[in-house]
Amino acid sequence: MEKVLVTGIAGGQGQLVARRLNGDYEVIGVDKAQWEGRPREIRFYQLDHRKKRFEDVIRRERPTTIVHLAFIRHFEDDPAIRHEVNVAGTKRLLEFAVNYGVKKLVIFSSSYVYGALPENPFYMDEGYPLNASRTYPEVRDLVEVDTLASVYMWRYPEIAISVLRPVNVLGYYVNSSISRYLGLEYVPTVLGFNPMMQFIHEEDVAEAIARTVGHGLRGVFNVSGPGAVPLKVAIAETGGSAIPLPEFVSRPVVGSLFRWGMYPFPPGAIDFAKYPCTLDGSRFEAATGFKPLFTLEETFASVRN
Repeated sequence: MEKVLVTGIAGGQGQLVARRLNGDYEVIGVDKAQWEGRPREIRFYQLDHRKKRFEDVIRRERPTTIVHLAFIRHFEDDPAIRHEVNVAGTKRLLEFAVNYGVKKLVIFSSSYVYGALPENPFYMDEGYPLNASRTYPEVRDLVEVDTLASVYMWRYPEIAISVLRPVNVLGYYVNSSISRYLGLEYVPTVLGFNPMMQFIHEEDVAEAIARTVGHGLRGVFNVSGPGAVPLKVAIAETGGSAIPLPEFVSRPVVGSLFRWGMYPFPPGAIDFAKYPCTLDGSRFEAATGFKPLFTLEETFASVRN
């Protein structure tokens, strides 16, 4: 049976991916956090993937495939630690994949790498420039990871490296930035703006990753959900109330609150409440036959529950 190692397996998305792969593959997991209630047949190593012990696990287990989910996606941590985990950690993992004969590597990126800009088209394909660093420097590390993976993709064609860029992920288990935003009772928006947004259910993301592993994809792929709705519709459907604020008020206030640790999002995130960042997922659909099983209504309901 093909052996798949999942980094970040104790997180909400990691657990869903592990349970989806379990049975079809021999699943091994590593995570810095403990995983309570894991299936007995999944071997689990509690460790930091930046440490020497992680290389020892790869040397001992010799996985055929690695699914890399171990990223810091919130902004409370020190930026230097975030960069060390996301960029330096991924660089080490790529080196291990080369050194120990890994055949397939799936890296879980984000639609945020494209950035939210007024000139963004509907819908962006995988060849569109990664502009997030221009207005949202806090996600620069995710852009670096994406670029780093692309370098290895062409340097080592014997490894099927795939980068998945999913749209906004919502669900009961996944504690994503967008779910925290929509989980607010009163959701701040930018006065005069109501961009179209796309969402995908966490279970559909797990299915997309499983299909990527099964097909041995190589390349960069957008993963889109069942459709797009205006931001204010998403806020209403998840039980919140939109509070439009003038940008000249919201941006400096958010910046100050973020610096003081009183608000979870930096001011660069405001652009995603102004401009669209919608993706064309047809390339991934054509390669895998993937179609989301969960409707937008079911996806929004997973946040309310």
